[in-house]
Amino acid sequence: MAELDPEVLDFAHRLFDLARHGGTEELAGYLDAGLSPDLTNDKGDTLLILAAYHAHPATVAALLAHGADHSRANDRGQTALAAAVFRRDEETVRLLLAAGADPDAGGPSARQTAAFFELPEMAALLPAPR
Repeated sequence: MAELDPEVLDFAHRLFDLARHGGTEELAGYLDAGLSPDLTNDKGDTLLILAAYHAHPATVAALLAHGADHSRANDRGQTALAAAVFRRDEETVRLLLAAGADPDAGGPSARQTAAFFELPEMAALLPAPR
């Protein structure tokens, strides 16, 4: 397998940092220019998972508007919705649910995360199991 150019790696790290730190406008500019909203790092974290975990609802909204796949799980089975529940970020949870995120997807799922960490306020946001 060929090694990636160091400049390409630096650029990729910058994109993931934008998701982590809520650099919504800059990240949206790259998305507008054709960047995949489902870019994934070496741990399987998507830009959406990182934005959700770090509680940046505006970044989550921008990624969803650009078609980010809310159902993707990282290499540990975690989804953006489970990350938002864990971080107790009501706005991000609502955005992801409105986009169709499944509270029972992944492992641990968002529902399991709310139960394990005793987060009744997050569990109350999740629709009843089907």
